Amino acid sequence: MRYFKLLDDMEIHDRWLPGEATNAQGQEIDDIWQFADGCAVQVHERLTIPVSHPGVVQDFSTSSVGGTPVVHKRVASVFLELAPDDVQLIPVEVEGQSDPYFILVATRTIRCIDDQQSAEVKYWLPEDERPELTGTYRAVYGMRIDTTKVGDAKVFRPWGWTVVLVVSEDIKDALERSGATGMAFREVTGPSEVSPEEREHNRKLQALYERATKPREAFWRTLGAMDDNFVIPIVVGGGWPARSEVWRVIHRPEGRMLFVTDGLSNYFSDKAEPSIGFGLELALETDEPVENVAKSWQQLLLERIANELVGHEHLREPARTGILTMEVDGAHLPEPLLTKEGRVAVLLGMDTPTLPGHFTMPDGQVRLVTVKTLMPRELTYLLEHGREELIHRFNQSHPGHLSKAWRQPVV
Repeated sequence: MRYFKLLDDMEIHDRWLPGEATNAQGQEIDDIWQFADGCAVQVHERLTIPVSHPGVVQDFSTSSVGGTPVVHKRVASVFLELAPDDVQLIPVEVEGQSDPYFILVATRTIRCIDDQQSAEVKYWLPEDERPELTGTYRAVYGMRIDTTKVGDAKVFRPWGWTVVLVVSEDIKDALERSGATGMAFREVTGPSEVSPEEREHNRKLQALYERATKPREAFWRTLGAMDDNFVIPIVVGGGWPARSEVWRVIHRPEGRMLFVTDGLSNYFSDKAEPSIGFGLELALETDEPVENVAKSWQQLLLERIANELVGHEHLREPARTGILTMEVDGAHLPEPLLTKEGRVAVLLGMDTPTLPGHFTMPDGQVRLVTVKTLMPRELTYLLEHGREELIHRFNQSHPGHLSKAWRQPVV
């Protein structure tokens, strides 16, 4: 029998993105990873799935962080009919939807990854200093499984790499016949489709990726406590240098929270050679309360600024070397920040003694570009009088680079 990875189809334009399950009090449940662990779970209350990013509703989706499969009843019925012993279906309410939805839990974990036939596998090693992960897979590329180890399972997660949900060919065919949306399939049986040349190229790309990501993560950890529950690759295949968008959150002294881009300084995937990408990363710091990081206005604003820089080279250069004032769409951003045109202005590159202006990567220095939100009156003042006096007034309050929506203008 053939088997397939069941994936979110992220190539669907303007698709929605579900958030993590919340309880009756609206609080995110403690263990957001449990639904993708490959074992049955105990749920004693009605759960709700918020929508992290609005868009075209899909019948199959996975949550942004925990990888929780959220499925419409037409998807759930296929699993219930063909693999009732392999799954657990937990009813949930999905924000804005009246149709029945379920969390799909694969209740079986099988040790079946074929290391030799897979394009490449990496294990967590003792020197990685993650003892709880040592001996499990750190990465699996071009995964292939040994079907002789699967037995009668039709739905399962591979041991050591439970981020993957595997389904049998008959379930794949039934899901496709149902007309359900949001799914993509990738075969994990048969000989590897990766040639020796491709395998070597992939190794090179992975080495370049680690050459960038490891030193950068080490730098982030010098700034505060990393929020390891918030690492969101929102888009794969976009315009970022290594073709994946990643965002991080760092908890800083005095209750401040730092939102950063994590990948604008990656290598360029089309060139496959060492580089620092665009040579910058964005950093937005706030001391205002943030209840839901993924749905916060700070995260949304940072995404819009990053999109503008990625799409326009004439903006990247001043952001990388100096100070830049720009405006972005203000939809769903706090009302006090909105101009008469419904936009939000920001000042990029303001120096601050509490954050370094640059950090060193193996292939060069990367600028850490601060993001400072401007009140409409401050934007008017800047356009009339220039930046210097406005920046001087910001610096009168320490630290002046913080982005806030609820404050008094300094002019």
